[in-house]
Amino acid sequence: MGVEDLGTDAAKAPAKKESIFQRLYVGTGAFDIVGARKRWYIFFGVLVLGCILSMSVKWFNLGIDFVGGTQIQFSANSASGQITEDKAKEAFKAALGKDADEVQKVGTGNATTLQIRTGTLDPADVFKVKQEIATKLAPVGANGTTGPQAISDSAVSASWGGEISQKALLALGIFLLAVVIFLAVYFDLRMAAAAFISLIHDIVVTAGVYSLVGFEVSPATVIGLLTILGFSLYDTVVVFDKVRENTRGLLGLTRRTYAEAANLALNQTLMRSFNTAFIAMLPILGLLIVGTLLLGSGVLQDLALVQLTGTIVGVLSSVALATPLLVDLKLRDPKYRQQAARVAARRAKVAKTTVEDDFDASDDDALAAELRKEKAYAAAASVPGRIPKNKPNQKRKK
Repeated sequence: MGVEDLGTDAAKAPAKKESIFQRLYVGTGAFDIVGARKRWYIFFGVLVLGCILSMSVKWFNLGIDFVGGTQIQFSANSASGQITEDKAKEAFKAALGKDADEVQKVGTGNATTLQIRTGTLDPADVFKVKQEIATKLAPVGANGTTGPQAISDSAVSASWGGEISQKALLALGIFLLAVVIFLAVYFDLRMAAAAFISLIHDIVVTAGVYSLVGFEVSPATVIGLLTILGFSLYDTVVVFDKVRENTRGLLGLTRRTYAEAANLALNQTLMRSFNTAFIAMLPILGLLIVGTLLLGSGVLQDLALVQLTGTIVGVLSSVALATPLLVDLKLRDPKYRQQAARVAARRAKVAKTTVEDDFDASDDDALAAELRKEKAYAAAASVPGRIPKNKPNQKRKK
């Protein structure tokens, strides 16, 4: 076999298929996320519908800070050993004849405490509960003493809890309004609308997960929600900024449609979005594990769950929801539809004139090579024919 045959065989050999990680890191537009946007819309629609259904059926496990009530707290250590949640529930029921709303163990080792949460109790009922716990369970206080004085209590009125709820909703509303104004000024109204819908999706899904899991909604939950909305907004802004860069002057070009340029921007920022989300989830997972398994802290659980859910949902919506929505909003403009028609017409023309059977008009390299070929043909056709000149020392023949 000759050298030419080897070269021919090498040219005919199929190109090595890139792995999914190579395509992620290179970001050449291999993942057609925008092209499959209808499927993504169905996925997000089903997800939101399930979350709304969960909130309608189960609602939320609102904490004492939102609904008001009484909290009784004491050490889980006693002279006879650790006091369990079941024993605390039994003591509460023996004192008042009804069950407590929630009994939770917080902390580890000698710092372990038990928290009993229930509806608002009058001072007489609080004294009965303390007396029953001190008599039957005998928790040891911080100074080593036992008795009712080793048990603390706190009360939150329902009106104060309602005020906290109103302020939380007001803070959320102000945040969303500020987001819309910022994006409308920094980008445009269509990008602001797409980002706003994506944030609403993140709120509904995160709330639905909270409703489904049954974790207590506390002020820490609201703080965590605002935090993850900020993360989701950051990721959306990064993607939109790349979309704006790729589509600058697009209406005067016929190389790509707006949808293709936006999809390329998604691919170019995809690995950055995933890496950022992964790095952010590591400390959140640590917080959730420590708060749930080691410390048993309700506040840490609430904060970690909302941040973990919001991080996953936020990066997913910024990639697969916000940008496809932006494309559909942009394509409602006749200018972008006309530009897409010009791109299709040009590709059809190139496909007819090419002599290569395997030419792909949507491939950037092949398209660039074809353009260079057309320019070379045009330049050659415009050069005038050359007339040979006589040499100076050459004499004319008579």
